[in-house]
Amino acid sequence: MNRLILAAVLAVSPTSAMAQDGPVSPASVQTAADPAAPAVAVAEAFHAALGSGDANAVLALLAEDVMVLEEGGAERSREEYAGHHLPADMAFAAATTAEVTRRAAWVEGDIAWVLTEGRTRGTFNGRPVDRLTAETMILHRGTDGWRIRHIHWSSRAPR
Repeated sequence: MNRLILAAVLAVSPTSAMAQDGPVSPASVQTAADPAAPAVAVAEAFHAALGSGDANAVLALLAEDVMVLEEGGAERSREEYAGHHLPADMAFAAATTAEVTRRAAWVEGDIAWVLTEGRTRGTFNGRPVDRLTAETMILHRGTDGWRIRHIHWSSRAPR
């Protein structure tokens, strides 16, 4: 837990976190030599699984003790997320289109940060959706590869 708290502190501290391996642009994340590329691939696979409604694939990418923060609420485990917001998140992702407008990602040891800004549009529950989005993912590399330990989502209407 202390490592997760430290990772969160580093994620919001631009001078210390970005001084490590530095942020990478979406284009550079695609290169195999980029140490953040595997973590970014997990973040992208997570969103692809949400959009396709594949709950098993979504859950396989989450650590058991994942912390998901969204709209002022918290889900403190994979099991809690699966039982609460996962179905609605999959329905929302399937009904909308998300565009990544900026991404920064870096790795320090076995911790990776993937920070994504974007725009989501579509129609959900009969209502139009047009939101600017921000997402922070903190991932941990273990014996089974990268797993998402923390997600924080926020959004707002465009101005």
